[in-house]
Amino acid sequence: MAHAVHWAQKRWSSYKIEGVALASKDGLNEDTRLRRDHFLRSLGFEVAYADAQHMKGSIKDVHVGNLHSTWNNDKVQIIEILEASQMLEKAEKNMIEQEVTIRQHEDRVSKYKREDTGLRFTIACLVTFAVFQAGLLIWIATHR
Repeated sequence: MAHAVHWAQKRWSSYKIEGVALASKDGLNEDTRLRRDHFLRSLGFEVAYADAQHMKGSIKDVHVGNLHSTWNNDKVQIIEILEASQMLEKAEKNMIEQEVTIRQHEDRVSKYKREDTGLRFTIACLVTFAVFQAGLLIWIATHR
């Protein structure tokens, strides 16, 4: 955005940007609203609210020449295409490694689920057999 502001200031610094109403759906979440307002204020826009709940927000009129076209050089840097491609390759490699790890964990979980099902069946069979034996023992004891 700062790059766009810089470009607009070179060509149309005397122009005025008309005020506009902000989307009220962004005001529902406090963090989203604060992040949006901080972003707009850092560019030089004045954010105002018509209500106490900060639902009806708007941007005041501002001249293009009064906007800020600077950015935080620690967070935003211009990088070369080769460097960007290396970063993308590294990110893709990390993503593939994470997918492999996730697949291994999912396989392990499904193995445990199968083992759990088998153990439940075994326990159910043993309980049934124990009840049968108890019933048989009672029947033998009462019929002698």
